[in-house]
Amino acid sequence: MSTTAPALDPKHTALLVMDYQAGILASLPSPAHTDALLGRVEGAIADVRAQGGTIAYVRVGFTEQDWEAVPDSNKMFSTVAKYRVMSHEDPSAAIHERLTPQDGDIVVRKVRFGGMSTTDLDQQLRERGITALVLAGISTSGVVLSTVIDAADRDYQLYVLSDGVDDPDTEAHNVLLQQVFPSRAHVIDTNDLRTLLEVG
Repeated sequence: MSTTAPALDPKHTALLVMDYQAGILASLPSPAHTDALLGRVEGAIADVRAQGGTIAYVRVGFTEQDWEAVPDSNKMFSTVAKYRVMSHEDPSAAIHERLTPQDGDIVVRKVRFGGMSTTDLDQQLRERGITALVLAGISTSGVVLSTVIDAADRDYQLYVLSDGVDDPDTEAHNVLLQQVFPSRAHVIDTNDLRTLLEVG
C-alpha cells in the first residue's frame, strides 16, 4: 500500500459520490477518460458496500425557487440562475446511470458548491455514526475543494480519492491534490481504499 493513512472502520465510514451527473461529466476531456473515471468510482462504491460502509450521493439541481433565491452578488450561481442551468428535473442533472443509488443510500440535492452547506448531509451522516468521509467528485476545484474545507471544519476524518476526483483544469487539480488537500485530508487512491477497508 502506498499510503500511511489510518485504516477505515466501515461502520463509521461514508463514501461521498459528488456531482457525478451527465451535465458535469460532459466537461471532462474525452469519453474514454470519463469511462475510466466512472469505472474506478463504480469499484470504490462496490468496495465500500461490500464492507458495510455507507454511500452518500450529492448532486446539484435547482428548482425555480432556488434560482430566484440566488443574489446577484454570487458570481458563479447568479449566472446559473440567470440562464436557468441545471434544473433538478433535467436529465443532465441526474446521477449517472452507472452509479445509481440503492435503497438505504443517502441522496441529497444541493444548490451551491459544497456538499453540506445547502443540504442536511451532515445531519444524516451524524445520525448514522459516520466519522470518516472518503470523497469522490467532479470537480476537484469545485465540490471537492468546498466539501473538504467544510468537512474538515466539522472534524470528520477525511480521505480524498486521487483517482476518483477530476477537473477540467488539470493544473488546479494537481495543485489541490498535491499541495492543498494533504493538510486537511489523506490523499489515497481506489486501491488504497480497498486495503484500508479490509484492515480496518
